Amino acid sequence: MAANGILQLLTRAPAALTVAFLLLLGVSHGQLQFGFYSDSCPDAEDIVTAVVQNAAASDATILPALVRLQFHDCFVRGCDASVLITSTGSAAEVNNIKHQGLRGQNVVDDAKAELEDQCPGVVSCADIIALASRDAIAMTNGPPFQVPTGRRDGIFSNVRDADVLPDVSDSIQVLRSKFAASGLNDRDLVLLTAAHTIGTTACFFVKDRLYNYRGGTGSDPSIPPAFLSELKARCAPGDFNKRLPLDRGSEGRFDDSIYRNIRAGLVPIASDAALDASNATAALVAAYLGAASSSFAQDFVGAMLKMGTIGAITGEFGEVRDVCSSFNFN
Repeated sequence: MAANGILQLLTRAPAALTVAFLLLLGVSHGQLQFGFYSDSCPDAEDIVTAVVQNAAASDATILPALVRLQFHDCFVRGCDASVLITSTGSAAEVNNIKHQGLRGQNVVDDAKAELEDQCPGVVSCADIIALASRDAIAMTNGPPFQVPTGRRDGIFSNVRDADVLPDVSDSIQVLRSKFAASGLNDRDLVLLTAAHTIGTTACFFVKDRLYNYRGGTGSDPSIPPAFLSELKARCAPGDFNKRLPLDRGSEGRFDDSIYRNIRAGLVPIASDAALDASNATAALVAAYLGAASSSFAQDFVGAMLKMGTIGAITGEFGEVRDVCSSFNFN
């Protein structure tokens, strides 16, 4: 069966396809499964969803932040909630500059507290991150989907580990290499970049492209002149904390418009624009623009599920933290 066919079925009968799906992704342990907590904590997923809904009711910008939180977690040491650790002080992974502006940890903490009240020591912080990200996508008009659970929390967090994260200034060659190192291919790169269809970015991540391109004093010549003027008007020198939509004109709604903006050069951060700098990734962007929206949605779900298995700790390894910001042995 083609991967698209499997992903289409996943939204209808995920439990029946657990083994086939995990084998497709190369997960060898076989302990990630849909409905992992159905007996040990039956309301686990509903509790996470309710916490995310409550958080979004007071601050809708938390939704794209939760999706970013999962990416930052899974790309560093795998999906082990290492990004949540703060108890080790300045040595903790989260203090790496590449995690700058990361948000959503408080939502995970709130969900964890409720889960500990109902099912002590059962639901991992790593699973909460994955579930919260899934819910955030659905709540911004993205495709609803189920995620396999059963992850355990890691017992390491080191500030230098996050050096592997993609950077906004990375070339397309570097981006492809970093994704490949995590077992993700060009299609995954293009699809996961589409998460930027929701949310904003700080001018801090755009300033070099506007004023110090490649260490000089000019601007990135690939930015269309009218868009460059627009960006400079919103991000004057020193305005590092002002925010811009990642997907111009559609930052609050999950859709494929990010690809149109990439093709037109109307994206603020360089790593998004870089997708149009390689024949391989540019062809994929063009293909999704010409495809049915259901095809894009199914493939996006597949990339998210694939990312969610990177380095997943299962079985007797790792731990289930009592508090997400601290290892149990601290």
